[in-house]
Amino acid sequence: MADHLTSDVEKPGFAPGKGTHQYDENIEELVQTEVEVIELSEEEKSKVLRKIDWILVPQLTILYLLAFLDRSNIGNAKIAGMTEDLNLVGLDYNVALSIFFVSYSFFEIPSNIVLKIIRPNIWISLIMVVWGVIMTLMGIVQSYSGLLAARFFLGVAEAGLFPGATYLLTLWYRRYEVQKRMAWFYVGASLSGAFSGLLAYAIQKMDGIAGLGGWRWYGIFILEGILSAVVGFCIVFTLPNSPWTAKFLTKEQAQFVVSRLQVETGSGAGRVTNDDKIRLHHVIKALKEWKIWMGVICWWGNAITVYGFTYTVPTVITQLGYSNANAQLMTIPIYVAAMVATIVLAYISDRYQQRAWVIAGGFGFGSLGFLALLVVPHPRLPGLTYGMLFPAAMGIYAPLMPLLSWFANNLAPSSKRAVGMALLICFGNLGGGLVGSNIFLDRLKPHYYVGYGVCFAIMLAASATAIFLRTVYARINHKRDQLTEAEIRALYTEGELLDMGDKSPFFRYAL
Repeated sequence: MADHLTSDVEKPGFAPGKGTHQYDENIEELVQTEVEVIELSEEEKSKVLRKIDWILVPQLTILYLLAFLDRSNIGNAKIAGMTEDLNLVGLDYNVALSIFFVSYSFFEIPSNIVLKIIRPNIWISLIMVVWGVIMTLMGIVQSYSGLLAARFFLGVAEAGLFPGATYLLTLWYRRYEVQKRMAWFYVGASLSGAFSGLLAYAIQKMDGIAGLGGWRWYGIFILEGILSAVVGFCIVFTLPNSPWTAKFLTKEQAQFVVSRLQVETGSGAGRVTNDDKIRLHHVIKALKEWKIWMGVICWWGNAITVYGFTYTVPTVITQLGYSNANAQLMTIPIYVAAMVATIVLAYISDRYQQRAWVIAGGFGFGSLGFLALLVVPHPRLPGLTYGMLFPAAMGIYAPLMPLLSWFANNLAPSSKRAVGMALLICFGNLGGGLVGSNIFLDRLKPHYYVGYGVCFAIMLAASATAIFLRTVYARINHKRDQLTEAEIRALYTEGELLDMGDKSPFFRYAL
């Protein structure tokens, strides 16, 4: 571990010196494009940020709500007749859940690389239309194999949205502004849980229309697939790509947004860039960043629990003695509570400029909910069991945006950030989806000891890992504090410092 810590701080004794550092040969072009920092009044600054908030964030929130709804409503479809109609037995349902995450995870990194090459509005629009078409076609599957094929290709199409949208937000907001916006974007996931319960209750009443079961209209998303495709087509005309090309900003306002991000190093000196062109060495640097791989453990605290929990909650509630229809409705308050917790924790994290402690605290709180679910006798005490679903859901959803913002804050330049964020999400979701989809097994109901136990353990592990990484980042920052600006500039050119990104001695990690 000591070697890792040392490698994050360039010391004068082994610094390459001016002109000898190996970096992107085109980086000097970025040095020449440095824009003058524009200072606006607080009123003007707030006006610009409000413009971005109202135009960018709501669109991304709607997109993610539709994406999460389209992938997770299979849990509601299960209790609405899908299992019987498709003759699913044994682990068939769990395999159908798992196969989505295989394709979904492996296509996240390639998707963010493509996002750096072509305009985000075109790429996000394209993948959304494709997954909308897939969802519509899923409404006519007649066999288990057809369900598997549809779930696999849905994962391919949806893979680019979450890493792409969260990366896009980092091009507009500073490090302690972006998390609040990510949180509002992410509430699409918790809102989808509430919305899906309400929609399931309503669309189940469509049973028999056009000769199709209600679960086909709802769970395999004929209606939602059409909606996703239509919204995806519209996004190409409405989603802004960057401050420079945003029609709703004046030239001065765009310069303000770009320039304030260029000096966001955390130390008050040096620069970072969002204008770099992606190169192979950015991908390699992200893959070699051991702290991202540690972050995957934190991500599992959300991914394993969210996918196991989301797909199982309706079934858990029905086993407490409630009807299928009422169980759908009773999921709504749980996800509303998770949404509120997500927003509150994000504001606390940005307000006090802390990431690790809110991550550790959030996962720790959620683990208590799963511990209670583990020991409460089922199906006795239905009120207590239902009540414990609330802290479990809040602890699942709320820490994720502080976690993602933390790594977004600590990765530079933007090409490394794009790959690094996708890497974190990719392997976090791959392990989380595969495990989470297979720990709540029907043969273990109504107790689900394995599911609740795994969720409890991984949330504690995520909490401990966050504290460990904070310690590492703090030690690196302390070492960098020992170098003066004059010493650093004597060792490196501006181009070298820019290309080093988060490895620059000027860069300070968010804690």
